[in-house]
Amino acid sequence: VQLQASGGGLVQAGGSLRLSCVVSRSISNIGAMGWFRQAPGKQRELVARVTSSGNANYADSVKGRFTASRDNAKNTVYLQMNSLKPEDTAVYHCNALNSYYDPKPYYGWGQGTLVTVSS
Repeated sequence: VQLQASGGGLVQAGGSLRLSCVVSRSISNIGAMGWFRQAPGKQRELVARVTSSGNANYADSVKGRFTASRDNAKNTVYLQMNSLKPEDTAVYHCNALNSYYDPKPYYGWGQGTLVTVSS
């Protein structure tokens, strides 16, 4: 399975970006999809997860600013990021999760997208 994220770029603090991630297989029966990020020198962390019905949950660091969604017909997940902060700078990846309550990545890592937020 291939996971290809896109939509990253350079943005000023307070700005917005919308990330997309296309999955090379149907995601209709994938219970939960997640967005992860890895900042330089830090471990990869889960920032958002979204169920097949569209219910989403967020890390405290992005709650109220990020919105995760998915279009099962397009095999695509999205991450709308608003009010970006310099600490959001990272490479962002999507992945399927073992389950909503076991949010470990299921597949190998695909292509991520770099988000750089300047102060």
